[in-house]
Amino acid sequence: MPTVSDDGGTPALGSLVSGSSRVVATDLQATPEPVLAGVPPAPEGGEAGTTGSMTRIIARVFVENRLAVLGLVIVIAMIVFCFLGPFVYHSDQISILLRPITGPGTCGPGKINVGPPCPLGVDNEGFDVFGRLMAAGQSSIEVGLAAAAVATMIGVVWGAVAGFLGGVLDAVMMRIVDVLLSIPGLLLIIVISVMFSPGKYFLILIIGCLAWLTPARLVRGETLTLRTREYVQAVRVMGGSGRRIVLRHIIPNAIGTIVVNATFQVADAILTLAALSFLKLGLHYPQTDWGGMLSDGSTYAAAGYWWLIIPAGSCIVLIVVAFNFIGDALRDSLEVRLQRR
Repeated sequence: MPTVSDDGGTPALGSLVSGSSRVVATDLQATPEPVLAGVPPAPEGGEAGTTGSMTRIIARVFVENRLAVLGLVIVIAMIVFCFLGPFVYHSDQISILLRPITGPGTCGPGKINVGPPCPLGVDNEGFDVFGRLMAAGQSSIEVGLAAAAVATMIGVVWGAVAGFLGGVLDAVMMRIVDVLLSIPGLLLIIVISVMFSPGKYFLILIIGCLAWLTPARLVRGETLTLRTREYVQAVRVMGGSGRRIVLRHIIPNAIGTIVVNATFQVADAILTLAALSFLKLGLHYPQTDWGGMLSDGSTYAAAGYWWLIIPAGSCIVLIVVAFNFIGDALRDSLEVRLQRR
């Protein structure tokens, strides 16, 4: 048993134990935690950590949805085919130069221009179906995107203002929406088309001004929830105007609902234009769209002229389904963004 000595001899047992404890404690404090390569350090103090920017998180969630990626590829392919295809495949879509109705791969003996054979034949009016498909796609996509933009802008402003202000004004504004929703939209568009014989831009206004009702109700519901949040109340206490609250806080935080509905609005506008053109109330010569091609080809369906029906119908189905896939994936991606705010 070691004993304590006054002349600096062997230390006492208590001194050895206390000294060993101090050494062990010092070693434990000085030992760094192992850090793995490529793994971010754990957050301290209960803070929530993120693994990348918000854009990368949204993109990752979107890419994980394979149907959405397929829909995006279809939409891009359609845009390239319709808007860049005419620079590669040249065809006259104004003057009738070909013999009406010839099968795929032939343009008929009435062909005047020299070029590749018509891969989808010639329609009943003497136009190259393949080139006509590109020109019709341009009109369909332009009307769909523009009408969706008009409907979304009107609906977002109307719904946000009604939901934020509330009270009597909210009741009056939403009763107007309910009255308009009770009127069949397609029937109203048909009546207006018969009265005014609209062109492309007028059709965009008609479809957009009648399609804003659904986004208005959706945004109004989101606004009723968002206006009670703490950050909105804080802006009010700080003297922020109602306009600032709506434009800077409510609409940006409802972006998920807005974007998802906008993609569906594009699909609905394309279908509406196709329905009008099928009834001969859409675009007029020399303009056309996929619905007009489908209407012209349906006359010869019993004769077995499939190239007058299937290509246009397939384009309508593909692009409408593609936008629906994209809308579903954007909803999931933006919900993740809102959860991490």
